[in-house]
Amino acid sequence: MENKIPEIRDLNGIPTLYVEDRPFFAYAGEVHNSSASDLQYMETRVWDKIEGLHLNTLLVPVYWEQTEPEEGRFAYDLIDGLLLQARQRNMRLVFLWFGLWKNGESMYVPGWMKRDSRTYFRVRNGNGERLNTISPFCDAAVERDAAAFADLMGHIREQDEGCRTVIAVQVENEVGLLGSERDYCASAEEMFACRIPEEAAEAYQTKGTWEEAFGEDAGEYFMAYYYASALEKIASAGRNAYPLPCYANVWLRQHPWYAGSYPSGGPVKKVHRIWKAAAPSLFALAPDIYVPYTAEVMEEYGYPGNPLFIPEVRKDAVTASYCLYAFMNCHAVCYSPFGIEDLGLSPEEAERPSAEVMAALNINPAVFETEGGREYLSKTYRLLQSIEPLYLKYRGTGRMQCYIKKSETDAGAYLRFREYNIVIDYLPAAPGKPLAAGVIFELDGNRFLIAGMMSRLHFFAKPNENSKVSFLKLQEGQMENGQWVPGRTLNGDEQIQPGLGEAPVCVWSCISIK
Repeated sequence: MENKIPEIRDLNGIPTLYVEDRPFFAYAGEVHNSSASDLQYMETRVWDKIEGLHLNTLLVPVYWEQTEPEEGRFAYDLIDGLLLQARQRNMRLVFLWFGLWKNGESMYVPGWMKRDSRTYFRVRNGNGERLNTISPFCDAAVERDAAAFADLMGHIREQDEGCRTVIAVQVENEVGLLGSERDYCASAEEMFACRIPEEAAEAYQTKGTWEEAFGEDAGEYFMAYYYASALEKIASAGRNAYPLPCYANVWLRQHPWYAGSYPSGGPVKKVHRIWKAAAPSLFALAPDIYVPYTAEVMEEYGYPGNPLFIPEVRKDAVTASYCLYAFMNCHAVCYSPFGIEDLGLSPEEAERPSAEVMAALNINPAVFETEGGREYLSKTYRLLQSIEPLYLKYRGTGRMQCYIKKSETDAGAYLRFREYNIVIDYLPAAPGKPLAAGVIFELDGNRFLIAGMMSRLHFFAKPNENSKVSFLKLQEGQMENGQWVPGRTLNGDEQIQPGLGEAPVCVWSCISIK
């Protein structure tokens, strides 16, 4: 069988990542920003720390300043070393291209580009002040980034096409403009006065200048189009060299809600239509989630035409619950807590951004807690791997349904299956513990497999049947190679109100109506 390049395929109506011609789900972690800049650091402070987490994929930055230290001269010793380290551990990689833009600024461009601000000009705000961000209207900079990215992708193909270590690539990192709703440089001013491009007019069924078409939001939509167009030039150049799946990640729109407080023009949900029209080489616009309404963000960003890919998310105990929900309910391609190596440290040793950085990035410090993260995420990844055959069989049908506790006031769920209805009560949230979450598979009319945590379940007959439900058999256990391997058989008090504790487990039930 031909060893095909990793790609996104439609499988029974659901976009799915294929690696080596099989569905692949990235149970992943992303390393800290600077971890991958030194191979010895990776050996001693990353790879050793993630052992036992049941990861199959690591998200690792690639720094333009290190791959092209002199203009036109490329250096790939670091890339080749990362590939070797990953292969030695049977691990897949997603490379993160830190090129022109990282977190709304131009931090990782090479020194020769930083020094030449005339050729590679910066954004200007409404007062004419020059910001630390190279303008997306600077064609020279975008073309240099595209050339560097294409060279990188060609090198990856040369070194890895037969191994498939690298399964996807992120283009830039949280692009957009901080501190201003749009660029006011001379090139931007000229384009802002023009009529909107055909792609934008068609996507939104509107016309006129940017202000005429989008009113008070004109600056954000304007920047979205030109950032998306720049990423399309970069991504398409790379994919011409090696057509791996490419995506862009998102700094979410959040309080205080105005463009420029979050990166204006970045691929937040409100401007997805313009991003999809202008950047078709990106298979996903992927949310970095550092907000408490995590489940709602996953539901918002995982929609037809935008497979859910989560490159950054919290890593404390509750991440295990969100992980289960991401794959089982939202059909995620990837789930990846940020700073994954911290889970190999004690909570006191884990790296946290300073209070100033968290304030600047508008991040709640709670998302950088690690208590319980290693234990529960590891067990959840292992559980998900074990039930993949069931998931692939039942996803997209009414015979597989999920639940998760979304807020402090969310008490439970009510699920309807063919023969029975199920009431789920959520156990209270507690520090260092996961949230209530689970998935229920209806195997046939009276057999169910339940996987989850922190919840209790009640089975009921359909309304007006005047019947009661009883368990014929209730077992703990696990799936292995697609087969159920039973553990304890539960009876007596344990059957009255079946419960899932804090550790994610599987329960198999056979029930009847009497």
